[in-house]
Amino acid sequence: MRLLPVVRYFIATFSVAFTALSTAYAGSYEDFFSAIRRDDSPALQALLQRGFDPNTKDPQGQPGLLIATMVPAWKAAQVLVRTPKIEAEARNKNDESPLMLAALNNQLDLAKALIDKDADVNKPGWAPLHYAATKGHVEMINLLLENDAYIDAESPNKTTPLMMAAMYGTTGAVKALLEAGADPALKNEQGLSAIDFAQRVNRAEAAGIIAAFIRGKQPKGAW
Repeated sequence: MRLLPVVRYFIATFSVAFTALSTAYAGSYEDFFSAIRRDDSPALQALLQRGFDPNTKDPQGQPGLLIATMVPAWKAAQVLVRTPKIEAEARNKNDESPLMLAALNNQLDLAKALIDKDADVNKPGWAPLHYAATKGHVEMINLLLENDAYIDAESPNKTTPLMMAAMYGTTGAVKALLEAGADPALKNEQGLSAIDFAQRVNRAEAAGIIAAFIRGKQPKGAW
């Protein structure tokens, strides 16, 4: 069947337009992830303003926001998290979320923005509070607790944030967690308490703070 000239014209025009659009998207796709990895916030902002989807995933299935917190590219992450339709929850191959990585690196403003976008403060397994405690970031610990983070969150082997603070964090983090209600008597699957964690790496000051806190909670004898 022969096509009418006008039909052939519209088909040809559509084909050219579609090819141009596909080429432009391919270029934008590459530019998007390149801008993130360079932490080039102006270039990233320009793409988003042109309507590029901020939740686009790379060939490995990782969205831009997650990549930005992994690189890290904090300026790019700030641009992305403030995009109206951004999805704040994602996981890398280690089951880490953008909020966990922000907590680990003490990126308070980013963490606040992620929480405002409904990032999971109480992610099952290793949680953002574990990561904040591991690095001893007291302000981050307080931010997460203010947003209903479970203070005795258990990792897959039942390790708590207090245990992580005792072994890897700071005495300030240990104090902050204890004062906020962390239970120093809890033990993980290996039967280790927070004091045991501290003693394993010869952190006498942290162990002493926990021991003094436990003694302070014991009922006083009658005289």
